[in-house]
Amino acid sequence: MAPDFDDLLAEAGTVSVDGWDFSWLAGRATEERPSWGYQRLLGGRLAAASAALDIQTGGGEVLAGAGPLPPAMVATESWPPNVARATRLLHPLGAIVVADPDEPPLPFADGAFDLVTSRHPATVWWEEIARVLRPGGTYFAQHVGPASVFELVEYFLGPQPQARRKRHPDDESAAARAAGLEVVDLRLERLRMEFHDVGAVVYFLRKVIWTVPGFTVEGHRERLRELHEQILAEGPFVAHSSRFLIEARRAGRVTGT
Repeated sequence: MAPDFDDLLAEAGTVSVDGWDFSWLAGRATEERPSWGYQRLLGGRLAAASAALDIQTGGGEVLAGAGPLPPAMVATESWPPNVARATRLLHPLGAIVVADPDEPPLPFADGAFDLVTSRHPATVWWEEIARVLRPGGTYFAQHVGPASVFELVEYFLGPQPQARRKRHPDDESAAARAAGLEVVDLRLERLRMEFHDVGAVVYFLRKVIWTVPGFTVEGHRERLRELHEQILAEGPFVAHSSRFLIEARRAGRVTGT
């Protein structure tokens, strides 16, 4: 028996989307992971750091799972539910969570950290990253790349040719260099995603709010119904996420370690 459209929307439209845990999608959607393994690499860099900053930490899940934290560990987050979630998760591990609006300036002194990290930041303020890094310090992050999940974006918003260039790693690395950082690693991958029911799409769009700005279930109900019928007739809706790994270093020798 096919799942009921209204039931799928009701369930996915009310479930909590706090934090950055996508386990609710188990069995309903899949996404390939980048080959480099960001969390594992992050753990190695945290182990070698004395003072680190994780920007836009979300609910703190990625940082908490990366392994032992350095002696001085700070994370920033702007969304109040995630600030509370990250605080509960990271404080017992020795990290301080700072509520920050994700706008410059970062609330830290010049040269405060030898490592700055971020996973999927919505915005990247390269001059601020360079400012808070010590000489020889490193920015290590996984960013959302260009035209990520654009099959879903354009399904709801129509063609977006101008937006396809946004978040391009060449542009990001140029901005990093302009801020005085040396890019030492840059890797890009496109990864298959499958949404097996319309509820998975609703949950994803409610959680990753920048995918379809202004998305609401009621406002997009008819398009969602068409998508529901398409999935029933043709199988999973296929999209492709875009991810790039970037590592950039401030010139000079690391001090204070």
